[in-house]
Order: sequence, then C-alpha cells, then structure tokens
Amino acid sequence: MLSAILLSYSFRNLMARRLTTILTSLGMALVVFVLASSLMLAEGLEKTLVETGSADNVVVIRKGATTEVLSGITREQAAIVETQPEIALGAEGQPLLAREVVVLITLQRRGSDKQSNVVIRGGREQSLRLRPKVKLVEGRLPRPATAEIIVGKNIARRFKGCGLGETLRLGLQEWRVCGLFDAGNSGFSSEIWADVDQLMQAFRRPVYSSIIFRLDKASEFERLKADIETNPRLTLEVKREAEYYAEQSKWMAKFLRILGASLTVIFSLGAVIGAIITMNAAVATRTREIGTLRALGFRRRDILLAFLLEAALLGFLGGLVGLFLASFLQLVTISTTNFQTFSELTFSFALSVKIACQALAFSLIMGLGGGLFPAFKACGMNIAEALRAG
Repeated sequence: MLSAILLSYSFRNLMARRLTTILTSLGMALVVFVLASSLMLAEGLEKTLVETGSADNVVVIRKGATTEVLSGITREQAAIVETQPEIALGAEGQPLLAREVVVLITLQRRGSDKQSNVVIRGGREQSLRLRPKVKLVEGRLPRPATAEIIVGKNIARRFKGCGLGETLRLGLQEWRVCGLFDAGNSGFSSEIWADVDQLMQAFRRPVYSSIIFRLDKASEFERLKADIETNPRLTLEVKREAEYYAEQSKWMAKFLRILGASLTVIFSLGAVIGAIITMNAAVATRTREIGTLRALGFRRRDILLAFLLEAALLGFLGGLVGLFLASFLQLVTISTTNFQTFSELTFSFALSVKIACQALAFSLIMGLGGGLFPAFKACGMNIAEALRAG
C-alpha cells in the first residue's frame, strides 16, 4: 500500500512539471539513442557475417591465413582434401565440394568518384548448392568457361558497371553481368561471383583461396580437422563456415561497441547533470510537501524512496523514447569496410531483446544517478523547518 502511494506521488509530480520532465527525459533519450544505435550497428554487422556461414559447411584455408583473400591452396593440396571420406555426396554421387578463388577488386561508386574494394568470388555450380541462401533474382547463371558474372544486389545498385547487362574490366578480361542474386541478410549479397577457372586465368592466380564442402555427418568434424591439419603434405586449417565468418566480425564489432560506449559516457554526464538540476529544483519547490509527508508519518527512507522512484521514472521514460527512436534505424542499410578483408560490406542495424534491456537498464542508472543527491537532501530535512518553508 505504501509503495503504491509513493509511486502515485512520484508519477503525479512528474506530470505536474511536464516541461522540465520532457526536457530532462529528452536529454536521457539522446544518450540512450546513441547507446542503442552503436549496439545495433555492432549487432547488425555480426548478424550479417554470422548468417553468411552455414553450420553444415566446412572451410579449408591456408594455415595462418585469417581470410580467404590471404589464403593459398595448391591444386595438389586440393586434390588430397577431396579424397576425405567425411565429405558428403550429392544426388549425382559427386562430392558436395567447391574449390574457390577470392580476389579483391576496386570499383567506382555510382554518382561519385569514390572507389571501394569489392570481393569477386570464383566458384562452380557446387558453390551455389552449398549456399542455398543465394537466389538468382534477375537474368541467368553464368555459362561455364565464359567471362560472365552474377552480382549481389547490394553491389549492383552501388557500383558502376555492375548492373544487369553492363560490363566490367577485371584483370585481363571484359566481364559481362548476366544475372543478379540475393543472398538475404548475409555477406554474399556484397560479392560478385564468376567461374573459378576464368577468374584464375584473368588474375593469373595459380592457387585456390579456399575449399568449401559439406560434411556427411556433423559429428565427424573433429576427426576430419585432425586428419587435414596433421597431414604433413598439407599446411591447411579447417573451420566450420559459421565459425569462420563469426571471427571476421569480432574485431569490427568490438571497435563499434567501444566507440559507442565512449560516446555514451560523454553524453550521459550531461544527462545526469540535467537530472540532478531537475530533481534538485523539485526538492526546493516541494519543501513544505516533504515536511507534511514527514508529519503524516512517512519515514526518511520513504521520502528517499519516493524521490528515487521519481528519478527512475524520469530515466525510464527517456529510455523508452530513445529506444523507440533507435528502432527506426532498422530500416536503414549502410555499407562499411570489413576490417578483416578490407572489402565492401553492406548490412542493417539490428535491434534485439538484449540491446533493449541494456538500453533501458542504462537509462534507469542515469535517472537514479541524477536523483541520488537530491533524494538524500530531501530525506535529510528537519520536519519543523520544512513545514515553515514557503
């Protein structure tokens, strides 16, 4: 009963001072917006790269190489890997395996003179079977042994020469865009795909970048990994595809979170000071009310709790507003450079339940931090002096 009275008292006092309540809450909302947007940015990056990999696929790259771009696998090594009995077979009895080449190219953005690095991946028909998320949305697939390419939708709309029917000069060849594909919310939508042999010839690449295959049984991964990594004829490393892409997002996401936390701390200092000023003014104007409450039997801790509740409500209101505004960022798609591959990567902000809870918890901490000093000031008042005030 007492808690309900205190909660009602705190809420009605906030409503009685609408202007100061709104202004203080907006300050906190700005801080929560900055915090939530930075966390959503990191979450969107991680989600995009994690969804690029499949839990059923395995990636083989050169030992010590952090990405496919830096990897090199000879034809002899690839032939040895293909003999592993753990590799699943397709309907036609062929191994579900693809030798791939990954090359970084520089393209010019549409409507701008700026350039960015883009990944072009050389593969074969099995590459598509291993990545069911990749769907052709316009045009057709490249014919084998031809200088034709298909382009991810994110690249097609951002870079010159990447539209359907357009041509690109890459390496030693002219390439024609014969199709556009969509890979959903994954990194493949930011790639260009071509025939692996044609790509190796155009860029004079004598080695593959990676080998991708599907396991017949998921439980056989550890044994396969040990067989390949301990083979003296091979200097290769084995990873699950989902793990490989998750590692690529680790450092970039960490940087975004640190940057967001730094900005949040700076902005939150101003918001807390604003809350202190607001709550201190509330104490000054309600001195007689506080004396009356104490005279009616409310204890010091009740007064302390009432003002802390008021500050918490102020922070929570700001948190809800900031989170509401940040939720609209999910409609925004941005592009950045992947720190691991130094290539173009397009992704969207992603809001999760965890981020929402973190943002609201931080807004409550700001509110309580701003109300702590005024609350102690209010509960420390002498009853007689408080009643004579005003």
